[in-house]
Amino acid sequence: MTQTRDAINRLRTSVGRVFLGHAGVLDDVLVCLLARGHLLIEDVPGVGKTVLASAVARSIDCSFSRIQMTPDMLPSDVLGVSIYNRNTGGFEFKRGPIFANIVLADEINRTTPRTQTALLEAMNESSVSIDGVVHPLEPPFMVLATQNPYEFEGTYLLPENQLDRFLMRVRIGYPGAEDEARVIEQRPAQTILKSMSPAISKQDLLDAQSKVDAVRLDRTLVEYIVRFARATRDHDAVRVGLSPRGSQALAQAARATALLASRDYVIPEDIIHHIEDVCAHRLITRAALGEGDGEAAEILHEVLRAVPSPV
Repeated sequence: MTQTRDAINRLRTSVGRVFLGHAGVLDDVLVCLLARGHLLIEDVPGVGKTVLASAVARSIDCSFSRIQMTPDMLPSDVLGVSIYNRNTGGFEFKRGPIFANIVLADEINRTTPRTQTALLEAMNESSVSIDGVVHPLEPPFMVLATQNPYEFEGTYLLPENQLDRFLMRVRIGYPGAEDEARVIEQRPAQTILKSMSPAISKQDLLDAQSKVDAVRLDRTLVEYIVRFARATRDHDAVRVGLSPRGSQALAQAARATALLASRDYVIPEDIIHHIEDVCAHRLITRAALGEGDGEAAEILHEVLRAVPSPV
């Protein structure tokens, strides 16, 4: 446990040199990484979404690719394409940028739903199927996607099944006055980011991820997650509640949160802490059908108050 804790602290320190402030957001990223999940960062332009994703990737000694999503992008631009080789008389598969350990899908909601959907198998199965051949993706594999708010010009709504593949959706928000002053003075994106070296190895990350799987989740906490999920499905304002995949995501995020706190067991607070980040983007509310914001976060906290937590 000590070795894992040291590796996590080195990673946190490395990213924190570039991504100033927002310690809670940084912990959310680490939880996703440890839980083998994918992260969607949603916020207005200029608050550091791409800087955060790039700093995480550069802090780990593994392969990294950045995909700048655009409206004219095709699925083959992400996954790869089979090209005919005249010398061999056969087709050869040229791998796309999805074949990396850390993949930054920048402004994912600026590309069409067809191309967004091309990521589904990779995010869910850690593999890519092309021309009937399954190509596995090397672990660790994580998609860090950024998106602008939907009301911005030139954005597409992410399909529900695409959103469900993200373990968490987080918002960064504006930095505090002191942190913003530090950004102006230090310009970490133009200075520190470019010279960053890995703080942990790929094996360090794989070892930490395996430790997350070993974190104990008591049966009473499993039942608590199930009661919470079922309560979201029965809520009058919810059309589609938390799915079993969402329940599993909540449990895995809780395990990773416990490990981040140097514990080998989950407590109720580990589950409650990430309720909104893990669950809000998975709910489909009745208001979302055409009557504005369904206020999923408020519904989740209402359900939390109604479902008794284990002692």
